[in-house]
Amino acid sequence: MNSDQAGSSGTQGGRRTSVLVVDDDPHLLKALRITLQAHGYAVESASDGGTAVRAASHRPPDVMILDLGLPDLDGAEVLREVRRWSNLPVLVLSARHGSSDKVDALDAGADDYITKPFGLDELLARLRALLRRVPDPASAPTVAASSFTVDLAQRQVTRDGDVVRLTPTEWNILELLVRNPARLVTQQQLLLDVWGPAYQTEANYLRVYMAQLRRKLEADPGKPRHLLTEPGVGYRFMP
Repeated sequence: MNSDQAGSSGTQGGRRTSVLVVDDDPHLLKALRITLQAHGYAVESASDGGTAVRAASHRPPDVMILDLGLPDLDGAEVLREVRRWSNLPVLVLSARHGSSDKVDALDAGADDYITKPFGLDELLARLRALLRRVPDPASAPTVAASSFTVDLAQRQVTRDGDVVRLTPTEWNILELLVRNPARLVTQQQLLLDVWGPAYQTEANYLRVYMAQLRRKLEADPGKPRHLLTEPGVGYRFMP
């Protein structure tokens, strides 16, 4: 990597733009972390696909830089999983130069593609271009439904003007659903994110907690308008 460009901004609306960098090369991870932080970005890293999926769902970044060659999952698999519940911009980077690899990555949901070795100035320019295509998340930190309001910045839910007390687990489930409005979030993704990989078959956990959330938030818990079940598949938040 090389760069003659300085001063590129890693801020959106006065806050630092968050970047999730996914690569199994520790030297590249370190170099990207140092450089992106120097340009104002908040950086989180992952060295395998499973960690990347959990990080992207639990603390959704503004943009992801994703290597295709990972030790546990192919980068395209990671991308397809993330695309099941998120539209976050993804810049794929890889040492693979074949056009078929680029096509596969773009078909899996990549927004842009850059091959190794790459110039840092080009990487930063591509990041800026991706971020210009999406709205600043800080501009809408509050999500309103007919019977309740979720303030993502304050991690607080109100109903009829009163604060609703949620357990940490209830909040984690609700946050993931609310951050992906109208999108199906699978049972496996919720279990992986909230409880961890050992609980990915424990769908009964979700049924219990979703019932609790509906009792606290829905006007008619028996006929929910916002926290919907897709039988046997997952859940969906409809604003």
